[in-house]
Amino acid sequence: MITKRDFLKSAAIGTAMAGVGTSWTHADAATSPALPGPISADERRVRIARAQALMGRQGLSGILLEPGASMLYFTGLGWWRSERLVAAILPAKGDMAIVAPAFEEPSIREQMELDAELRVWNEDESPFALVKGVLEDRGVAGPLGLEASVRYFVVDGLKKDMSGRETTSADGVVYGCRMIKSEHELQLMQAANDITMAAYRDIYPKVEAGMTGPDIAAMMRAATRRHGAEPTFALALVGEASAYPHGSRKVHTVGQGQVILMDCGCDVHGYKSDISRTWVHGEANAEQIRVWNTVRKGQEIALETAKVGRPARKVDAAVRKFYEAEGFGPGYQLPGLSHRLGHGIGMEGHEPINFVGNEDTALAPGMCFSNEPGIYLPGKFGVRHEDCLYMTEEGPKLFTGLSPSIDNPMG
Repeated sequence: MITKRDFLKSAAIGTAMAGVGTSWTHADAATSPALPGPISADERRVRIARAQALMGRQGLSGILLEPGASMLYFTGLGWWRSERLVAAILPAKGDMAIVAPAFEEPSIREQMELDAELRVWNEDESPFALVKGVLEDRGVAGPLGLEASVRYFVVDGLKKDMSGRETTSADGVVYGCRMIKSEHELQLMQAANDITMAAYRDIYPKVEAGMTGPDIAAMMRAATRRHGAEPTFALALVGEASAYPHGSRKVHTVGQGQVILMDCGCDVHGYKSDISRTWVHGEANAEQIRVWNTVRKGQEIALETAKVGRPARKVDAAVRKFYEAEGFGPGYQLPGLSHRLGHGIGMEGHEPINFVGNEDTALAPGMCFSNEPGIYLPGKFGVRHEDCLYMTEEGPKLFTGLSPSIDNPMG
């Protein structure tokens, strides 16, 4: 069983084995940022070696990964999930293996970036017996670690066919590696953030009265593609819809004095951006300006509070304390900040760990987070500013500069 202490040790080991910091420069607003190259096969081999070191410390025989971000992170194999098991088995020692349906073998071999044994099963056979065989052939003892997203039918099948070998959480290994970003990963995230900001700057002057949230979101997706990345999401909330963090079913149109809240991101070689900007179409009133500036101050407090070695919950608490002093909340109550201050980000838009009230994990160099305080006034409007950061020994570093003002939201 992986304990919280094991998880914290994993993060520390990952920090020691991964370089952090980046010399990537922000793109000019008028140009499309140049893209760094994708993660190489050699980098993936280093990741596997790091994972095996963590498995040895935690007494695991190996870890099993289903298709998704973690399989892609370690193996470079992009696949999908279905009722037919495709899995990567990373043993604590020895070579990786892929278990897959026999009829998919040619396609999987075509997509594999790393040399790996491929064990295939026919439709009338059990794939779980193959998992057992991989571990037995490598001579590894101990429980098999499963990533948190592994589905129940896989867990159940392993119990039946693994002859008593226990299963446990692989989070201490998977996130002990993935939470700590390398310099190359930070460069890819920087490029994704630069593209999202370039797209924001393209569309901001084109937002007009009469447009709907979906109209604005469509412009943002098109602008992101023009700058060379695939949008992962584009949310544009107009007027009262901005009071609800993920919007409303009602369609609102842009008009004078209406708040516009956008939350958008893209993907560069598997790495994500996530940026929010809020402004008022036309003249802002005193309440809108006050809330906008209060949220902006919250971002600054988060940056001042985030220090290496400090529990992540402290960052959320510091911002919430300030908001309560300004008359919002208390806690997660409305009007105020009803969601966590921020989330981890990397190959997934949301990944461990979070800036939230119950998170004791200590901040470490290479961790990446969103910094996204908001204040929401139900029935009226909401404001959210969101910029992502990465931790260094000297403190947090932003991928994007904070929004300067309600009249100049894009900088």
